[in-house]
Amino acid sequence: MIPQHTLKSIAYVTGVGLHSGEKVQLWLRPAAPDTGIVFHRVDLDPPVTIPASPEAVRETRLCTGLERDGVKIATVEHLMSALAGLGIDNVHIDVDGPEIPIMDGSAAPFVMMIREARIEAQAAPRRFLRVLRPVEVREDDKWVRLEPYAGFRLEFSIAFAHPAISASQTRAVVDFSEHAYPRFVARARTFGFVHEVELLRGMGLAQGGSLDNAIVLDEYRILNPEGLRFPDEFVRHKILDAIGDLYLAGRPLLARYVAHKSGHALNNRLLRALMADRSAWELTVCERDEAVTSMSALSLGSVTT
Repeated sequence: MIPQHTLKSIAYVTGVGLHSGEKVQLWLRPAAPDTGIVFHRVDLDPPVTIPASPEAVRETRLCTGLERDGVKIATVEHLMSALAGLGIDNVHIDVDGPEIPIMDGSAAPFVMMIREARIEAQAAPRRFLRVLRPVEVREDDKWVRLEPYAGFRLEFSIAFAHPAISASQTRAVVDFSEHAYPRFVARARTFGFVHEVELLRGMGLAQGGSLDNAIVLDEYRILNPEGLRFPDEFVRHKILDAIGDLYLAGRPLLARYVAHKSGHALNNRLLRALMADRSAWELTVCERDEAVTSMSALSLGSVTT
């Protein structure tokens, strides 16, 4: 039996909000079995609690943002991705502002803080959401699909009319029976374009964006002096985002995810379509041997207990 996991101790980090540009503090606290991933806005009196779920998503334009009773927590996808990639089932997330800190634009800093707090197995079985038949969502030339699969595999392709992106690898595959999340996914950074950043700042957004927390491109080239971390970093980050968006299902998936030009909005629509069709999925418990060979969102080889 694969057990559920939480943290052994409290993890703390501080950073800058991507859109506000203001300092944000973040705490991850251990949680009891079957708690799930629960966010708390602790700067409010009383604090407002928002359990992670597809229905809680209210913002998908520039990030994945949750909302409850008018209270928002934006940019949850990188943290959710790290929690999925390290197999954390139960955790309380306290944040003292309306967005999760952007850190370096990847999930690697969150992986580090989780590992420093250490991971603890719990006396309860981990339940997986097994996809039983294909579910697909399309919008113009963009599409995303979940299919039955004995494990967790993501295939993503992108298309941008930009010379630097076109010159990179624009298709990537991550299969968690072969690829450990911390090594193959976590370090891929978000990216954006100078003209978009200028427009967003004029709207009061992206105040915290910089070369320290994103790959930034002008009309022709990458502006970051260090260049890319991976030849396919652009599309690999889209996979990072998708892992975080999909983990809002509340369970690790046993499925094949295939996407072309998808983003937060289509990912959320896909999850909602899946959850709405009760014949398309089931909850199941996996034995450890089965999960080692077929895998899931939990990179077993990367977990330290």
